[in-house]
Amino acid sequence: MPWKLASLGTLLAVAMLAGCSTTTESAKAPAAAEAGHGRCEAKAAEFALGKKASPELLEQARTRSGSQTARVLTPNDMMTLEYRSDRLNLNTDANLVITRVNCG
Repeated sequence: MPWKLASLGTLLAVAMLAGCSTTTESAKAPAAAEAGHGRCEAKAAEFALGKKASPELLEQARTRSGSQTARVLTPNDMMTLEYRSDRLNLNTDANLVITRVNCG
């Protein structure tokens, strides 16, 4: 009886882990090619310095910088601290005027 339970447990564990497997690189390649290189170039978004943050300005800065994602950060915002080379950050003052442009 214990062997049956152990083998059933092993079978269930393998089935659960199979759902967590990743796809191959060939399956990911079209999405990466479609999105571009995905690296953020902050210099290209420096045109936004001194301007008031808006969704339209955020999208323009994201597009020009080549980043995949972008966010506006105000002085009291909580933020994640992981570095992402494909993310643009627009830092603002309390009046939502952009004071810094960086990637991460």
